[in-house]
Amino acid sequence: MCVQIVLYDAYLLGLRITPCQFFHKLCILTIAHPNGGGYIMNRKQMITLLLLLSIFVGASADANDSQGQDPRSTNTPTQPAVGASGMVSTAHPLASQAGLDILAAGGNAFDAAVAVAAALNVAEPMMSGIGGYGVMLIYDSNKREVRFLDSSGRIPAALNPDVFRAPTPDYLEKRRGAKVVSTPGNVNAWEALSKNYGKLEWRRLFEPAIKLAGEGFIISEKTAAYIKSAFPAFPEYAKDIYGHSAEPLKAGERLVQKDLAGSLRMIADQGSGAVYGGKLGEAIDSTMRETGGFLTIDDLRRNRAEWWKPISIDYRGYKVITASAPTNAWNGLLRLGVMSRFDPIPLGHNSAGYLHRYAEVTKLAYGARLKYAGDPDISPPPLDRLLSKKYWAENAAKINSQRAMPFEAPKVFPGGGQNTTHFVVADRWGNVVCATQTLGNLFGSKVIVKGTGIWLNDSLSYSTFEPKGNPMDAFPGRRKLAGFCPVIIMRDGKPWVAIGTPGGHTIVQTVPQMIMNIIDFRMNIQHAIAAPRISFIEPDVISVEEGVPETVRKELSAMGHNIRIVPRIGNAHGLTIEYDSKGNAIRFTGGADPRGEGAATGN
Repeated sequence: MCVQIVLYDAYLLGLRITPCQFFHKLCILTIAHPNGGGYIMNRKQMITLLLLLSIFVGASADANDSQGQDPRSTNTPTQPAVGASGMVSTAHPLASQAGLDILAAGGNAFDAAVAVAAALNVAEPMMSGIGGYGVMLIYDSNKREVRFLDSSGRIPAALNPDVFRAPTPDYLEKRRGAKVVSTPGNVNAWEALSKNYGKLEWRRLFEPAIKLAGEGFIISEKTAAYIKSAFPAFPEYAKDIYGHSAEPLKAGERLVQKDLAGSLRMIADQGSGAVYGGKLGEAIDSTMRETGGFLTIDDLRRNRAEWWKPISIDYRGYKVITASAPTNAWNGLLRLGVMSRFDPIPLGHNSAGYLHRYAEVTKLAYGARLKYAGDPDISPPPLDRLLSKKYWAENAAKINSQRAMPFEAPKVFPGGGQNTTHFVVADRWGNVVCATQTLGNLFGSKVIVKGTGIWLNDSLSYSTFEPKGNPMDAFPGRRKLAGFCPVIIMRDGKPWVAIGTPGGHTIVQTVPQMIMNIIDFRMNIQHAIAAPRISFIEPDVISVEEGVPETVRKELSAMGHNIRIVPRIGNAHGLTIEYDSKGNAIRFTGGADPRGEGAATGN
């Protein structure tokens, strides 16, 4: 087994991490192989670890000077993980190990994806879980097809959107908490994936997560910081789980979630019905009645995970496939399409000329999103036009190679939150799962179902309520719109790359940059993920990661861009697959984002 821990070479990368974070990563290197034994390091790796250990102990004061900011990407990243019969990359090493355990037990990528999703609910309870929603892009090697599974759910039938609109009293306050909870769809999607494609028994897939929740795990500084930031908004029940003596848990302490273990066990025994009409559903309904939410048990009973045909474009000879509406992943394909009209190689990777063009393309694509994003049942985006070479050429012609165009921002600009998770899984048969799941904001609505450990999403907070009737408005029964952009890239008719990221509004901007890193600049999966990024996330402001050189930032400013330096954008995960002459998958590589604390693991 090969285990790739991004922070393993953190000092060589120039990333700022604390000794506690380093030791957290270091301990993962001793994870037992599912078939017995431990991870064996070669002499060079052992020497490197010992040197890093001495460096971090002596440099703790300097490592703490980041003042709570996330790690930054700067120099050359580490190499990817390598596997011969599968790959898992997730935002938490324990979730990656859960997926690997299932693959080692004879499960396929679809089985492992369910195990990963459940384990992430435990290891990253603030990001995703039973009370959340998301999307999955899958490749079925038997039928040789890519499918899109949507677990976004429908907006509650009892919703009264007028309570969120000005000048209703306290309308802004109502855009958080119980009233913005929408129908969670994740568990239905997990079951649909297992029933349609899985090999192992459903109950087996939850064993790693149940054990992890019941026994607990030592939390990192990052997880402790997330808990601390949200702790004041927690109800007392949650404070008892995530803290003690009215104080949040600290890094190095154990988080035990016994009620969540019980909920996962109930789902393992009873299937999705436990949530969509059973005891867990009844508990959710009761919580909504107590807290004034619109979601009811009838919404849960009506909920179904929905299969849709994905969308794709050709990008320099590769088929790039992603989720269709109601996601706005098409907006990511639009960016790629317009960028295909330029030759990035002479410009140079992350040069001022390259980033200027991408920033301008992003402005044009965002304008299209404002105009065309919507529920495909009501106002489907005109993809035949938006994803046509003619439209790409028309937009490329609008870009001045030397000067930034002004951007008239909407009154309410969407956020660029990082409070979501993305993971990828592939198996020896060539099956692939590329999934993004979320609670919305950190710990979702901050509403937790007492006795279950289940956090509920705040999906409706991402709606745009003014003006009434706009494409992003919310009303009863409508499918929720989301900015997810999971991608599978096909080469010679087989999946070559699977990649995606969290990041709210930044998702459809980050994913195209990583794809261009791979295809245009021929980076490996880890390099492509770790490379510095930019994002247009505020009215006429370009956010630029610290890893972009100061000289480039100054050139962009001279072109008329308003630059803001940020520590991180996204937390991506991806993998690649190589094949022999007979088309059998024989080598996997995996990448995990150094901006987070995840791990890519292969066997």
